[in-house]
Amino acid sequence: MPPCIHTNAPELRPPLASQAVYREDCTQCFDSIDDESGLNLCLSCFNGGCAGPRDHARLHFERFGHPLALNIRRTRKKVQREEPPHKISKLAITAETDEDRYDTNTHVICYSCNQDNVDKSSGKLQSVIDGAMNATTFSKKEEIKAWEQEFVPCEHTISLVQEEPYIIESQDLSHCSMCDLKQNLWLCLVCGNLGCGRSQFGGTGGNSHGLAHFDATSHAVAVKLGSITADGSADIYCYRCNEERTDPDLATHLAHWGINLAGREKTEKSLMEMQVEQNLKWDFSMTSEDGHELNPIFGEGLTGLANLGNSCYLSSVVQCLFDLPEFQRRYYHPSEQPPFSETPAADFETQLRKLADGTLSGRYSRPDKNAVSSRESHEILHQKGLAPSMFKHLVGRDHAEFSTMRQQDAFEFLLHVFKHVTLSKHPAGLDNPVDSFKFCIEQRLQCLNCKKVRYRVDEQDNISIPVPARRVGLSDDAGINGLFEPVSLFDCLDVFTAEETVDLRCPSCTSQEKFSKRSSFKTMPAQLVINARRFELINWVPTKLDIPVEVHDEPVDLAPYLSTGPNIGEELLPDDGASDGCFQANADLLGQLLGMGFPEVRCEKALYLTGNSDMEAAMNWLLSHMDDPDVDEPITKTQPAENATSHAQDPLKIAQLNEMGIDDARARRALAATGGDINRAIDWVFSHPDDIAEPVDVAQPGSNHDGQTKTPGFDAVPATYQLRSIICHKGSSIHAGHYVAFVRKQLPGKPGLSWVLFNDEKVVEVDDVQEMKKFAYLYFFSRV
Repeated sequence: MPPCIHTNAPELRPPLASQAVYREDCTQCFDSIDDESGLNLCLSCFNGGCAGPRDHARLHFERFGHPLALNIRRTRKKVQREEPPHKISKLAITAETDEDRYDTNTHVICYSCNQDNVDKSSGKLQSVIDGAMNATTFSKKEEIKAWEQEFVPCEHTISLVQEEPYIIESQDLSHCSMCDLKQNLWLCLVCGNLGCGRSQFGGTGGNSHGLAHFDATSHAVAVKLGSITADGSADIYCYRCNEERTDPDLATHLAHWGINLAGREKTEKSLMEMQVEQNLKWDFSMTSEDGHELNPIFGEGLTGLANLGNSCYLSSVVQCLFDLPEFQRRYYHPSEQPPFSETPAADFETQLRKLADGTLSGRYSRPDKNAVSSRESHEILHQKGLAPSMFKHLVGRDHAEFSTMRQQDAFEFLLHVFKHVTLSKHPAGLDNPVDSFKFCIEQRLQCLNCKKVRYRVDEQDNISIPVPARRVGLSDDAGINGLFEPVSLFDCLDVFTAEETVDLRCPSCTSQEKFSKRSSFKTMPAQLVINARRFELINWVPTKLDIPVEVHDEPVDLAPYLSTGPNIGEELLPDDGASDGCFQANADLLGQLLGMGFPEVRCEKALYLTGNSDMEAAMNWLLSHMDDPDVDEPITKTQPAENATSHAQDPLKIAQLNEMGIDDARARRALAATGGDINRAIDWVFSHPDDIAEPVDVAQPGSNHDGQTKTPGFDAVPATYQLRSIICHKGSSIHAGHYVAFVRKQLPGKPGLSWVLFNDEKVVEVDDVQEMKKFAYLYFFSRV
């Protein structure tokens, strides 16, 4: 066979340090290097394509003409169970490498020459192969980047002033200076005191003597001795900030106390490692009533997702969304080729179709023989789980929170996904699946003096309902951790739609008057998602309350919560828009926000960015943007709010918004209103529908619908809904703990619907979810 003519091609070169190398799984499906056919890595652009029956690697060649690919196949090394473990001479934690776990085989193929085993030593091949195999993979590079975003220096680590060291020989670094603990030890970088940490940090034991030292001396910065590595990484904690930080001059600060980085080995897990481990260990009813572990189930629609490190919020949302027929119709097309894209790993459409195929097809829903958990002398084989690293990177790209490895709020992530799906381009004949969640809320305001009314209709795709807290007992010392009386879903909806009295300035009476305010459903959606707000704001910190909510599997009729619309003979209030066309904060709402203690500039910005008429929306914006670096920068009040455009916006940002379906004019207006911040610009687009689109056309009483309405959703009765899935959260804070999803599925050979628990990669059938439903965080209802 003649030698391959492409091995000396000018474009053939090793990957750059900044270049992504997709050598783990296919960019268009979840086939990977662990499969029998392995993965073909393009040696021109380093795209990974499966080499199995669907052969996305060949499709890549046919579309782009890149001839050479490196087939990579790895197999798990067999471990002799009878072989005794190596003797550990000293305590040290080292990462297990791929070489320790796998045997990897490679060979080069050329699609153009139709050769299956091109000589690796020919032309430039060897250097390109070496570069590709030694490069940090895409998923690992994104993981490292995400972890690096977690921690930054603070003023206390940057301006650290150390005291003169006392005689180092007199300092005992083997145990806490105030007790006998020999682990979880923290060295004060200011004075060299050694104190044990807090016991809740990783469960390794601690009496908080490091914190006690700070309380006594105000020495804020400490380093965990067991976390120090030779490359200078370590756990740095600032007690004054009450946050984990980094120390740019750690080597110098440690040397001040006689500690040489070159000789250090990590002997304890870091705080973040322990947090991830703790989240992974949350046990969500993985056992039956008799204490036996629930058996896993496999099949179509029963594929778990691997935890990428605090990514359970993502997994739970994905499982609930792709259970819905609207998302399946939109993204699950097993007989079609993937969308055409030069960079499929960075294409939102491709990654959603990849995710749909992976979770729904059942091809990857099989026991993983390398993941065995033993309980009561029998083995339970769970799935390996799909790693949605490309989707996580893409949906969290340029987002301050979702791009990190921290635990995030599942409800906020759901709404973030809704935005991206809505703003993505939908091919002809394929509907936006988020439309099935859309409906209209009608707000009725009536002046109690002149009796005139105003109706406002807002389009929504979710509702967040308060859960009334009825503490057991009459004493005031029940506290936030006390017991609460159970409430029903109807109790929560009653509070959501209840009439309340507010102070507003009446444009008809021209005086400060009391108004009655009531919200109700103008229309109802095909899919209704409800966020149960079980949180109270304690010292400006959202604190979770364990209030049971009774929700049943049987269908419920929500027709009583539908609006009857304006009554005949009601007189409408006149508009009260500002005469000069400039933005003027609603004085009444501004006063209420100021009364809560928020700074005025933040209050005005919150009202400006949320429509200037919704107290709850403004407060939610303030709570979710408290850490924004520009939160205290004032808005340009002399600029008309409806014409807040700028022709000097970054064209790259405009192009990025264009890719999401936002036209130039809207993109410029959104960027101008948010200081050029991409993510806040997306939020602005959704919070200002009246500024960018035609107003909602609401049918008036007596109009003939003839089965068609211009508003999203349905106004027909009965409005019957059945619970389809729930997302549960375990933990005291939305930014910690663990999320799982319970989804009702039709299982093979079983009558009716069964509840299935998706706990990351673990997928099991459960008999009773009554307790889980009582404390769920998100409820998904389908219209019957």
